[in-house]
Amino acid sequence: MVKKLTIITILLMLVGAGTLFAAPKSGGTLVFGRGGDSVGLDPAYETDGNSFMVCDNIYEALVFYADESTALEPGLAESWDISQDGLTYTFHLRKGVKFHDGTDFNANAVVFSIGRMMKEPKVKYFGKGWEIPPQDRPPEYWVSMEMDDILDSITATDDYTVVFKLKKVNAPFMANMGMDFADIISPTAFLKNPKEFIRNPVGTGPFKFVRWVKDDRIVLERFKDYWDKNAGPYLDKVIFRSIPENSVRFLELKTGNIHICQFPNPQDIDLAKKDPNLILPTQPGMNIGYLGFNLTKEPWKSKVALRKAIAYAIKKKAIVDNLYQGLGQVAKNPIPPTMWGYNDEIPGYAYDLKKAKELLEKAGYPGGKGLGEITLWSMPVPRPYNPDGVKIGEAMAADLAKAGITAKVVTFEWGTYLKRQREQPEDMDLFQLGWTGDNGDPDNFLAVLFDGLASEAIRTQWKNEEYHRLMIQGRETIDQKKRIEIYKKAQKIFFEECPAIPIAHSTVIWPAHKSVQNFKLHPTGSVRMKNVWLK
Repeated sequence: MVKKLTIITILLMLVGAGTLFAAPKSGGTLVFGRGGDSVGLDPAYETDGNSFMVCDNIYEALVFYADESTALEPGLAESWDISQDGLTYTFHLRKGVKFHDGTDFNANAVVFSIGRMMKEPKVKYFGKGWEIPPQDRPPEYWVSMEMDDILDSITATDDYTVVFKLKKVNAPFMANMGMDFADIISPTAFLKNPKEFIRNPVGTGPFKFVRWVKDDRIVLERFKDYWDKNAGPYLDKVIFRSIPENSVRFLELKTGNIHICQFPNPQDIDLAKKDPNLILPTQPGMNIGYLGFNLTKEPWKSKVALRKAIAYAIKKKAIVDNLYQGLGQVAKNPIPPTMWGYNDEIPGYAYDLKKAKELLEKAGYPGGKGLGEITLWSMPVPRPYNPDGVKIGEAMAADLAKAGITAKVVTFEWGTYLKRQREQPEDMDLFQLGWTGDNGDPDNFLAVLFDGLASEAIRTQWKNEEYHRLMIQGRETIDQKKRIEIYKKAQKIFFEECPAIPIAHSTVIWPAHKSVQNFKLHPTGSVRMKNVWLK
């Protein structure tokens, strides 16, 4: 009797385990609701998360980031070797990988994909390769990361071996090779029409591109010849729908028209918690939302006191409490506190109206007189680091008014906003932007966002010699303890000079239908559908 009960108990446990740990099921269409459309789908030339989240499923890089972290794993490269002097990286590639157009992935494709971003390509194919056409526009990530000053040459030594030679030691190099800009594309597909590749992407990823209805949806379908036979993709299709209004997007989730809701209104989180049909994937954000200045024109370029007056006039805690609904924390540094190298000794700019008025007077604008009406550019779409750009802009403008500063909130369509902001136009004074980290390295925030001496592509265009030297030292120093000290010094200079105002680090919560299985948020903001399935 005891033995029978034991067997029955074990069988029940196994059935229960089967329910808890059900095998992934193939099939179905997952609809992902997001706040805005992609700008383009060529990873070398895009900078926005709405573009990258689609690229994450179409393309792959030589190295991958592990689930829910920035630890490196083999990707299209099975392994790699690094020379003792840190100047030679040899990647050994996977065999049997196909692009979505049926052409072979090989070393020459890597040489073409990365080499096309070089200002003066120094590349060598194995046998016959392809001529690299001239760039239509600068590859922004490549330029802002000063990759032309880092990478000397790329050589395919055989069909499945690629050698990268560096001009100088670069500590973040391997981490950078997992970023979207380093994705490998089909050279054949690109060369058919380089200008249209941005809307007809071809990679090696788990899903292939089907169609794009502008400002409505992008449709991907499972790539049946995907190389990794030990995992997904399981879904037949993934549809990225653009639904600009946060509340409408959440309602679409509640009614079952979408499976995942990106960036709900913070107040909708409580409703999601009470809904038995929803789950709440959550992760502390590796991000920063900030308010920048147009540092290419006066008075912002030279008047540090004026920039600090703006910083002390804004009620950041009230913005986090009321507009982020507490789903985040007030920022005092331009990197998140979860990142190594964070300088906790920096006091930050706490709200202090009296100090703001004193600094305004010191800058030569007592009570705001003589400054005139300024523009405050506010993002039109929700982002991981900013739930509602226009409402936050309005709150900032109200705070500035109390100090005597009149600010007009301005916004544009997302692609236009990014394009015009990059141009640093005369009619822009303040602007909202932010960042979700790409690779877990402080260089990816401190240098890429704020070192204006590195490149004209840096959106803040802050030019500080000492800060620039620290960014170079940080990249050329391998010892992480020394790098930590370098980046702590950089954050001190940032606080003293106030080239931008850190506002908040958000907590990322994307409610999903309970039928969605194995969907994981990633600190880089990647949207990975390879291992997701529908119950």
